[in-house]
Amino acid sequence: MNEAKNTSVQYDNCLAICKKIFINKAKDYGTSWRVYRTISIADQIYIKAWRIRQLQEGIIQQVEDTDESEFMAIVNYGIIGNILLLKNIDSSREIPLDEVEQHYDETASNIKALMMQKNNDYGEAWRNMSFASFVDLILTKILRIRQIIQNEGKTISSEGIDANFADIVNYAMFALILKAENKKL
Repeated sequence: MNEAKNTSVQYDNCLAICKKIFINKAKDYGTSWRVYRTISIADQIYIKAWRIRQLQEGIIQQVEDTDESEFMAIVNYGIIGNILLLKNIDSSREIPLDEVEQHYDETASNIKALMMQKNNDYGEAWRNMSFASFVDLILTKILRIRQIIQNEGKTISSEGIDANFADIVNYAMFALILKAENKKL
C-alpha cells in the first residue's frame, strides 16, 4: 500500500474515533455548540492547543488528560467551526442527530479532500514533523482567525476563516495518525 493510500485509511480511522466522541456528546448535550460564535470556537481550540503545549513542556497537570484527547477535541471543534461557518444553522433550535451527523460527515469529507490535495503536493512532509510543530501551527492558525475576525472577516490575500479551521483539523489529524502509528488510541 503506498503512503497516500495508507494516509487516507489512517485518516479515516482516526476520524471515526473523533466522530464517535462527537456523536456521543451530541447524545449527551444535544447541539448546544450551535450557539458558538466563531471567536468562541477559536478560543476553545486555543485552550486545547495550549494545554497540549503545556503537556509537551512537562508542566505539571492536575487534570489527567492526554494530548490525544486534546487533539481529538481540536478536530471536533474545527469541524464544528466549519459547520457553523458554511452551513445554514439556526442557533435557536436543536438539530436532529441525523442532520448533525450529515453536517459532520460532509464537512469532514471536504476537509479530508483538502488534506489529500495538499498531501499530494507536499509529499507527506508532515510525517517528518514534530508534535510541537503541529501545536505551534494550530496556535498560529488561531491567531490568524482572531485577526481575520478583528478585520471583520476581510482578507487581502489570505485564506478565510474556514480554510484556517480546515488546516487546524488536518494538523490535529496528522498528530493523531502519528500517535496511532506508535500506539493504539
